[in-house]
Amino acid sequence: MSEISPGLWELLLKGVWTTVQLTVYSAALGVVVAFVTGLARDHRLWIVRFAAGAYFEIFRGTSALILMFWIFFVLPLGFGWQLVPMWAAVLSLGLTYGAYGSEVVRGAVAAVAAGQREAGIALSFTPAQQLRKVILPQAWPEMIPPFNNLLVELLKGTALVSVMGVSDIAFGASLVRNATGQSAPVYTVILVMYFVLAFVLTRGMRALERQAKAGVGKQPPPGPSFSLRRKPAGAGGASGAGTASGASGARTPAPAGGER
Repeated sequence: MSEISPGLWELLLKGVWTTVQLTVYSAALGVVVAFVTGLARDHRLWIVRFAAGAYFEIFRGTSALILMFWIFFVLPLGFGWQLVPMWAAVLSLGLTYGAYGSEVVRGAVAAVAAGQREAGIALSFTPAQQLRKVILPQAWPEMIPPFNNLLVELLKGTALVSVMGVSDIAFGASLVRNATGQSAPVYTVILVMYFVLAFVLTRGMRALERQAKAGVGKQPPPGPSFSLRRKPAGAGGASGAGTASGASGARTPAPAGGER
């Protein structure tokens, strides 16, 4: 086994940038697909609902990896042109995770209270205005937590593209491992890389959620606490003592029968 040279570490760092690009491009496509399909599934025309439902069931039930192979190897047979592996991967991941996200959009929109829709009708809003000014502003904060989970899953799902030769983190790790014969340090490093990327994404989505909830007058979610310190006993004891004294003060014993 040989040492990992600086050039090989640079290969892993380039893989990080490729992974970030894949995640951003696929997420952008997935968000568009999620909103279009999710809103179409509650459309007033049955043919639109049928098409959106068929798309959701088909892409939810197929493998993203096999879809990637199909787009890259089979699609050119009918159209005569072939996407580069990077964009074939973006298309596959975006369509697949967009189908998952459409259920998030549909559920969040359906959860908006009926009274809010009636208020939009009372204001003579068109259906498009109701959606834009009343429904989506209230549904959007509820979409962000499940979207956060899907975004982290998408980040981890980008490792599939390594089988097509796209130089992401997983592909770079495979090259470094083959060149050095060292498995433990290489795969430990990329585990940490994926964790750091997922952690940054989660913190960004938490900030977006707080901002979205504050915009509609909702209580923002509490931030994570990493403190291991115990609550001081004096604080709890003081409040408990105050409560006890208040309770005893509120209930005064009645005077004895002889003391009047």
